[in-house]
Amino acid sequence: MSFKAYLINQDGDQLVSRFVDMDEAQLDAGEVSIAVTHSSINYKDALAATGAGRIIRRFPCIGGIDLAGRVVVSTDARFQPGDEVLATSYDIGVAHHGGYAERARVPADWVVKLPAGLSLHDAMALGTAGFTAALAVVRMEHEGLQPANGPVIVSGATGGVGSIAIEILGKLGYHVVALTGKEAETDYLKHLGAKEVMLRQSLDLAKIKPLGRESWAGAIDNLGGDVLSWMASTMKTGGTLASIGLAASMSFNTTVAPFILRGVSLLGIDSVNCPMPQRAEVWRRLASDMRPPHLSEMTRDIAFADLPDAFDDFIQGRIKGRVVVKISA
Repeated sequence: MSFKAYLINQDGDQLVSRFVDMDEAQLDAGEVSIAVTHSSINYKDALAATGAGRIIRRFPCIGGIDLAGRVVVSTDARFQPGDEVLATSYDIGVAHHGGYAERARVPADWVVKLPAGLSLHDAMALGTAGFTAALAVVRMEHEGLQPANGPVIVSGATGGVGSIAIEILGKLGYHVVALTGKEAETDYLKHLGAKEVMLRQSLDLAKIKPLGRESWAGAIDNLGGDVLSWMASTMKTGGTLASIGLAASMSFNTTVAPFILRGVSLLGIDSVNCPMPQRAEVWRRLASDMRPPHLSEMTRDIAFADLPDAFDDFIQGRIKGRVVVKISA
């Protein structure tokens, strides 16, 4: 059977991304074959498809680190034809053919049955961004974060991870402070559940003290670099700081002071290699108590054919919320 796919390849030193026709014999090995109905666009997908970041580890590779659809064939007893499933992370879309195709075949150990309460579309409106945000909150709560401890700040607030993190935290009763460089999005962020909006331009990141004023019981950072350093210096005693992304920088310049004098916990959030039992539990919570109340409002749908035109908005930081790609019916 022939199907449409968005393939990322190399031509000499040039990266070439384009739609091609493929057949199932060209897919990677795996126990579960899926008719893909939806995927999504994450910052990582945009870096991979445009070559702006060295994301792809094997060429050629179908892009798309997220996919959702229905099982067509399974040699693993855990999945039956017709089951609605999703798969994110692992090597999908970077070293194993991904979700930007009408067919996918992946190892059964990478597949999650769609939890009750979520549609295939909703699963991709959440996608890796939503999973990562929820995983961060779960990890932070495990380290003692609770609403009574004080405010939680979220950087990169208008992006996919940031928007969903604000929604989750607000729903769970936290006082959320959104940190953004986009003043025009203040009303949007407050609608999602932010009690306060802080402009990144108001920070003096050239003068970060080893220990600043204690401000945050929790923090979720999508940027890295100086913002992460500032967050570390202004955490409350016993606070939890989750590092999720590197949209601004991979660097992190700080001292040991927040960690040994205030007992701050720095949590690295790895959504790629999260063990399946925890992965399934996070998805269950995303379908229940952590389900973002305004998920549909922060989500924009595009047709599969329009996929290539959407990547530049991610690279240029123009994205608000989430983008779902409708692959097939």
